[in-house]
Amino acid sequence: MRVLVTGGAGFIGPHLTAALLDAGHAVTVLDDLSTGKRANLPGAEERLRLVVGDVADQAALEEALAGQDAFVHLAAVASVEASVRDPVGTHRTNLEASVRLFDLAARLGVKRALYASSAAVYGDNPALPLGEEAEKRPLTPYAADKLAGEHYLAHFHRAGHLDATAFRFFNVFGPRQDPASPYSGVISVFLDRARRGAPITLFGDGEQTRDFVYVQDVVRALVAALARPGQTPPELPVFNVGRGAEVSLLELLAAIERLPGVRTPLSVSSAPPRQGDIRRSVADVSRLRATGWEPRTGLEAGLAATLG
Repeated sequence: MRVLVTGGAGFIGPHLTAALLDAGHAVTVLDDLSTGKRANLPGAEERLRLVVGDVADQAALEEALAGQDAFVHLAAVASVEASVRDPVGTHRTNLEASVRLFDLAARLGVKRALYASSAAVYGDNPALPLGEEAEKRPLTPYAADKLAGEHYLAHFHRAGHLDATAFRFFNVFGPRQDPASPYSGVISVFLDRARRGAPITLFGDGEQTRDFVYVQDVVRALVAALARPGQTPPELPVFNVGRGAEVSLLELLAAIERLPGVRTPLSVSSAPPRQGDIRRSVADVSRLRATGWEPRTGLEAGLAATLG
């Protein structure tokens, strides 16, 4: 299979690209390298092609989509804070580019489509654990764009133009998550500062919770989905991707402090909560488990692998 991975030189994309190559697929990566890096991608691989371009650019999309059998849409401005500061700019990447991709893929006959949505669509929802049918309460432009992307994808799916699946990623972490990036996750930032003995800023009281899922577990869900085309239900299939485990930031800090190679005690200071921050979050992953998927990597094992 020939697969396009948008945003493929960033964090999740290189892990997915390596897994697809290992499975015998040919991969085209579309990335503008604004946050992604060429060095993240496997080297000297004949079945890998990099198209440097903006996912919102029609010409770059046409070049990258030509001849593909499937695409995995990972490209996004993956920052709640950035979407609050610049809703128009992030909307261009997070929604307008997605609709352009879906439409062009449908017109070019690229049928199989996987879309990276986000747990942010649920907002601050007390109905935990969060199943896919839980009420959607997007609190930020980022969350609103991700949810709207699902609705647009559902249209193309229902019309038969795409054989699509959406995945709501919870808090993905692992190697190659750049702690210096403004879009980095809390784990990469905490680990980097813990390794260096630098101060860690805890926004809020630390009792807010997240469902942290290791990147290779996410990749396995995506690769398996690409291997299951041809059984398309009338409505867009949507899956949560998490571990189904609720971890507070204070518990996360305690787990980091137990890792070898970390300078202890950690230096932690407090700051006010950030706008749009969700109090509690944990996934119900029973729907994804029903496909045969299981999260294989526990929090501390994933932290150790990420720390390196």
